[in-house]
Amino acid sequence: MKQPPRQRPLRDERDEQIKKDAQVYAMEWVIAITQILTIMCAVKGNPAWRGTLSLLFFGVAFTLFYHFKEYEEKPFKQVGVVFLAIGVALLVWFGVTG
Repeated sequence: MKQPPRQRPLRDERDEQIKKDAQVYAMEWVIAITQILTIMCAVKGNPAWRGTLSLLFFGVAFTLFYHFKEYEEKPFKQVGVVFLAIGVALLVWFGVTG
């Protein structure tokens, strides 16, 4: 007897929430490890601390931009721009001086 083809389950809201939660969880670990790497580089005198620190500032900036998009409150955007500028400055400093 031939079995009917197996239907693929549809993605529902629960699946989307699980996906978002997994991404948030992963980003929290990436941020924590980046902080550790930044401290290790600074302690060892490695100039890469500027690059890894810039990643943290980018993360804060984009988090604030997301909050601005959701809440539409200007302070989120204004502070986000400041953190983004600091991140860009650190990245350029690292890129120029090595």
